[in-house]
Amino acid sequence: MTDTAPARPEPGGPAAGADSDAARLADLGYTQELSRSLGILGNIAMGFAVVSPVVALYAVSMVGTMIAGPAWVWALPIVLLGQCLVVNVYSELASQWPLTGGPYQWGRRLLGPSFGWLSGWVWQFAVMLGNTTVAYLAAPWIFALVGATPTPGSLVAVAAGILLACMLVNAYGIRILSWFVSLGIAAEAIASVLVGSALLLFFREHEFSLFTETLGAEELSGGSTIAAFLAVLAVAGWGFIGFDACVSTAEETKDAARQVPRAMWWALLSVGVVVILNAIAVALAHPAPQTVVAGEDLDPVTTAVTTAFGAWSDKPFVAVVLVGFLACAMASQGGAARGVYSLARDGVFPFSRHVRKVNSRQAPIGGLVASTLVSCTGLLLGLNATAIGSLIAFGTAATFLPFFLVSLAALIARLRGTWVPSGHIRLGRKGTFLNLLAVLWTAFEVANVCWPRAILAPPGAPRYQIWAGLLGIGVVITVGLVYLFVKKPQDALRAAQALEEGSRNQQNKNEPAADPAPQRP
Repeated sequence: MTDTAPARPEPGGPAAGADSDAARLADLGYTQELSRSLGILGNIAMGFAVVSPVVALYAVSMVGTMIAGPAWVWALPIVLLGQCLVVNVYSELASQWPLTGGPYQWGRRLLGPSFGWLSGWVWQFAVMLGNTTVAYLAAPWIFALVGATPTPGSLVAVAAGILLACMLVNAYGIRILSWFVSLGIAAEAIASVLVGSALLLFFREHEFSLFTETLGAEELSGGSTIAAFLAVLAVAGWGFIGFDACVSTAEETKDAARQVPRAMWWALLSVGVVVILNAIAVALAHPAPQTVVAGEDLDPVTTAVTTAFGAWSDKPFVAVVLVGFLACAMASQGGAARGVYSLARDGVFPFSRHVRKVNSRQAPIGGLVASTLVSCTGLLLGLNATAIGSLIAFGTAATFLPFFLVSLAALIARLRGTWVPSGHIRLGRKGTFLNLLAVLWTAFEVANVCWPRAILAPPGAPRYQIWAGLLGIGVVITVGLVYLFVKKPQDALRAAQALEEGSRNQQNKNEPAADPAPQRP
C-alpha cells in the first residue's frame, strides 16, 4: 500500500472532474496507477463479455435439457432473480469502495484482514481457473471453424495460445482491451438477438406448452422431478456469473462510485434477457428435443440454428460463438490480473514485488503474467478429459463461494453496526432485508453446486470428479489458511489499515472548518 496520497485538486479546477476519482482512491490509501479511461459503456462491456450470452447458453443448454427436459428453462429466471440480490449488495459496496479486487478489498473492511484476504484468495483462484475453462471450451470452436479434428494435446495447445493472445491484448492497456471486447460483444449480442428472435418468430416447431414437459429426463435423477430441478438450478448458475468483472475495472472507470453499480445491473440484466430469449427460442425451434434428453444430440443450439437457416449458417454461427468465447476470455483474464494486482500492491500475494508491477501502458503486467501462468498450468489437466471435467466442476462451485462470503460479511457488519452504507447507493432497512436474502440464496447455491451428483459427470467418472466441487474448494481454502498461518498477510494489512486511518484523520484535521451559518436578523 502506498504511503503518500496525491494532492487534492482545487474545486472547480480544469481537472477537478477527472481528479475526483484519484482523490477518492487516495482516501482509500492508494495512488492512481492504472489508466482511468473507461466510461460507463466500457465498464458494461467488461461485465457483459464475462457473463456472455453465447458462452452462458452453450454452458447450460445441453446439460439442462438432459437433466430436466425443456422445462429446464424455468431455472433461468429464478437464478437471474437470485443474482439480482447479489448485485444489490455489490452495488452498495462498490458505491462506497470503488476498488479493484472487490471481495478482498470489501471483506477486509467489513470483517477484518484475515477474512478479506481469504475471500480474495478464493475469488482469485476461481477466476484464474475459470479462465482455464473458458479457453479450453473455446478451443474446439477454432477446430470447428477450420474443419479439423482435435486431439487432447492440440486442444491444450490451442487453449494455451488463446490465453497468451488474451494476455497480449490486455498488456496493451484498458483502451485496447475495451475496444476488442466491445467489438466482440457487439457481434455476439447482435447475432444472439437476431438469431433468437428469428428462431422464435419464424422457425418454431413446438408450442409454448413444451416448457411444461420433462420428456422423461427426471429418470436420471431417480425419477424425482424436484431432484432434477435442483440439479438444473446448479447448472443454470453458470449462466449468470461474471458481472463482478465491472468491479475489477473500477479503478479504470470514470466516476466509478456511480457508474460501476449501474454497469453491473446493465450487464447482468441485458445478458439475462438475451440468454432466456435464446434458451426459449432454441427449445421451440429444435426439431427433436427428445434426442437431447436421450443424449443423442450434444449440441442442441447449433442443431436448432442450422435446421432453421440451412447448412450454410454453420460456419458463420461457429464464428459468432468463437467471438463470444474470445471476448469472454479477454475480459475475464483482465479481471483476474487486476485482482492479483489488488492483492500484490498490499504485499499479501506470493512474489508481490514482481506481481504488482504496472507497465508503461498502465496495465497490471505482473498480474497478467501471474494469472496467465496459473491458468495455463490448469490447462495441463486437459490432457485427461476426466481431470478437466473436475476443474470445470470446481470453477462453478468456487465462483459462487465469494458471492456468499461477500454477502455474509456485509450482513454481519450491518447487524453489528460496524458498517452503514455511506456511498451513493444506500438502501437502508430494505438493503438489510435484501442482503439477508442474498446470503440465503448464495448459501443455497454453493451447497447445491457442490452437492455430488453423478448425473453431472461423464458416465463412469471416478468419485473424485463427482466430488470435485467440494474437494476443489477444500484444497483452495486449506492452502489459503496455511498461507495465513505461515506468512501472516493479515498483520501487514492491519498495519496498512492503521496507516490509512491515521492519514485520513490527519487530513480531516488539516481541512479548514466550515463557515458558521449566518445568524438570523
